[in-house]
Amino acid sequence: MRIGVVGASGYTGSELVRLLAHHPGGLEVAMVTSRSQAGTPLADLWPNLRGYTDLVLEPYEVAVLRERVETVVLAVPHKVAQEYVPELLEAGLRVVDFSADYRLHNAQTYEQWYHTPHTSPHLLQEAVYGLPERYRERIRTARLVANPGCNATSAILGALPLVENRIVDPTSLIADTKTGISGAGPRAEVRYLYATREANVVAYNIAVHRHTPEIEQELQAVTDEPVRVSFTPHLVPMSRGILTTIYADLKSPWRTEEVLELYRLRYKDEPFVHVLGAGQYAETKAVLGSNNVHISLAVDERVQRVIVTCVLDNLVKGAAGAVVQNLNLMAGLDETAGLRFPGLMP
Repeated sequence: MRIGVVGASGYTGSELVRLLAHHPGGLEVAMVTSRSQAGTPLADLWPNLRGYTDLVLEPYEVAVLRERVETVVLAVPHKVAQEYVPELLEAGLRVVDFSADYRLHNAQTYEQWYHTPHTSPHLLQEAVYGLPERYRERIRTARLVANPGCNATSAILGALPLVENRIVDPTSLIADTKTGISGAGPRAEVRYLYATREANVVAYNIAVHRHTPEIEQELQAVTDEPVRVSFTPHLVPMSRGILTTIYADLKSPWRTEEVLELYRLRYKDEPFVHVLGAGQYAETKAVLGSNNVHISLAVDERVQRVIVTCVLDNLVKGAAGAVVQNLNLMAGLDETAGLRFPGLMP
């Protein structure tokens, strides 16, 4: 499968090129584009790619993409993706979209949270949510895959066994997330500068974060009970990584080991999701640079509440690594191809 990466000059686009640079075969980045950096060698922008790619960023042109690739990955912001997706599909190309534009099934929900009209609502039902742990078989044949949000991935994978097995009140879910600065993209804004972020933690978008409806939608899909999630992200002084702690009220008494067994059963065949033992704690550095997800949990028997911690790298499993997983499935390859490597510790 030849791949074109639209918006390859950003964090997620360049990370995708990095991951595919050592793919064992079957996926090839054949074209990279950028609105602002056309004519620039990608390795000049991202020196970690020197010696691994000689691709030069080009202007976006559907006709050129159609001649040179079969699948396009859109590494562009929401609203921008809507400009591209319909014409790319019309040209016969398959699309994996990093943005939020096709994650939500309901156009009104999208417009409520993103405060902009959706210009191709007819594609929302066709788009497959790109979480292999839920939609592996549909992803294989999809024309349009909507890659999950990084925060949403950690919250969904962390809470899924609780909601699927109906052992918690799904209206009591609280997801508290700590996320690295790279999640905001390469923005030249004061609030993202080193001097502002070093030794500084701040909660943001409280009660209005746009990953909230995405989390609720995907958890609602596995139960007939109403799901409500209070989601609060925090920006912490690290470059990359996500740690989400989920709190939920148990419907009846459970012990830690009993809940862990539900998680082990749910994820036993998932190559990248690892459930830790009782008394072990998931930590961000253990998954740094990898496509792995680590989950730990404990039951607070005093208040009958389960506390789950889920960690992942926001640029890999939370973004580019998930895209590689999806591309592998779409190309009929081993889902783990090019992604079997551990995190970077220490």
